[in-house]
Amino acid sequence: MFYRTCLQAAAALASISLLAGCGLFSDAESSDKKRIFVGTTSEPTKLDPAAAWDGSWELYRNVFQTLLSFPTGSTEPQPDAAKRCGFKDSGNKIYVCELRPGLKFSNGEKLDAAAVKHSIDRIRRIDVSGGPRGLLNSLRSVEATGEHTVTFRLKSPDATFPFILATPATSLVPPGKYPANRLRTDGGLTGSGPYVLDSYTKRHKAELSRNDEYQGFAERRNDAVTIRYYPDSDSMVQALKKKQIDVTYRGLTSKEVVGLQEKEAGSEHLRLVETVGADIRYLVFNSKDQQAGKLAVRRAIAQVVDRGALVARVYQGTAEPLYSMVPKGIAGHSTEFFDRYGEPSAEKAEKTLRDAGIEEPVELEFWYTTDRYGSATAQEFGELKRQLEASGLFKISVRGKPWEEFEKGYTSGDYPVFGRGWFPDFPDADNFIAPFVGENNVLATPYESSEITDELLPASRRESDRAAVAKDFERAQEILAEDVRLLPLWQGKTYLAVSEEIGGGERALDPQTVMQLWELYRKTSW
Repeated sequence: MFYRTCLQAAAALASISLLAGCGLFSDAESSDKKRIFVGTTSEPTKLDPAAAWDGSWELYRNVFQTLLSFPTGSTEPQPDAAKRCGFKDSGNKIYVCELRPGLKFSNGEKLDAAAVKHSIDRIRRIDVSGGPRGLLNSLRSVEATGEHTVTFRLKSPDATFPFILATPATSLVPPGKYPANRLRTDGGLTGSGPYVLDSYTKRHKAELSRNDEYQGFAERRNDAVTIRYYPDSDSMVQALKKKQIDVTYRGLTSKEVVGLQEKEAGSEHLRLVETVGADIRYLVFNSKDQQAGKLAVRRAIAQVVDRGALVARVYQGTAEPLYSMVPKGIAGHSTEFFDRYGEPSAEKAEKTLRDAGIEEPVELEFWYTTDRYGSATAQEFGELKRQLEASGLFKISVRGKPWEEFEKGYTSGDYPVFGRGWFPDFPDADNFIAPFVGENNVLATPYESSEITDELLPASRRESDRAAVAKDFERAQEILAEDVRLLPLWQGKTYLAVSEEIGGGERALDPQTVMQLWELYRKTSW
């Protein structure tokens, strides 16, 4: 805390911290100077961590704690609610965490080993379709082996388990507020993280303030944050230009990025922060659909799609073509889809269909969400439709729905082909393959591949040296390219648009590309 004289405080109108008691400003004005306003097009889908395996994590990370976390600049899990954690056997099957003493949730409940057990067990017990239960498949049991000691026993070796404990999927919740057998339904959110959720208005905003009970690694550089949710990127950027918000996160279109880079009218006071992105976009094929369930149809689509043209026409250099579910920058990345299918070719695709006895044009519905990944998603699916129909082999109907309806549709198996995005849970190739395979996967679209689930993933998880498992993941990617149940499209770059009055933007994204709001601060001006 900085202490200044009244004269200094009067000069520091844009400062994040004003000396109380000077009588120069009202309480409301002083509070407003300490608060950061963040805009995004990515709204939480659910407020209970046991239910969400998606962009809801952006709110969770700032209100809940996890045993481990990823402080800025770290790609290895570090202690958060835990004082220390580690495997206690040579086989990577017994993992023990010792908690920091004296931890409390914001409602005053103790955060002890029993609360940790409760938090993890309820995820598995409630088992929400498409929820985070899939991340805990290797877990056999959780034991409170002391007031401050938690022991995790795994079914099989899993060197990625510490990474999983660092994700918001394993957010710690107070037993008194979160039932053991069902989701919390009162619209509240109670954690032990850096902030308290003061209020939440769906499709509008979330109000956060400093949690005085917090004990963890985060050094908060602001006192409060308002997150405002926008239906599209245009309204969000307009709010930024009008200084109604200080920072944007998630949802900028490539056109808007270019405009901000070129300092178009109204953006002179703004700057862009660019980071290497590990977020990807891909298509999902429903194997139960009459057409998308045919391997030859999926392979023909993979043969026709021109990722280079897609990126150039829609994303203008703010993304790059992706030929693997594992993106560049992650150990184990390959270009298997390019190696197998080569350059786009309608002729090769036609032969694939005819060899399978399939008459063209093949009619398919492609679905996307209208309010989750930015306004360019509609253009992206328009470009996919154009490419596939230009081949003469397909007739594509493109349909979009808001996320809430879209999610219900794909989890019910209603869509033949649909688009999804993936922001990594943790920076390891395992996290770009394991969530999408098996019966209980994040897409709620079962994809059985015994070689991946029963051989390759278990083998890789026995190896603590993650750089040594590249061959396992390369083979997994070969299988994905053979089956084409998933079709990677592009890998993005991550951009924050930030007012010049705000600092900390360069440090605000963790390796999961989740916003760490505590890094943002209002610069002092004299």
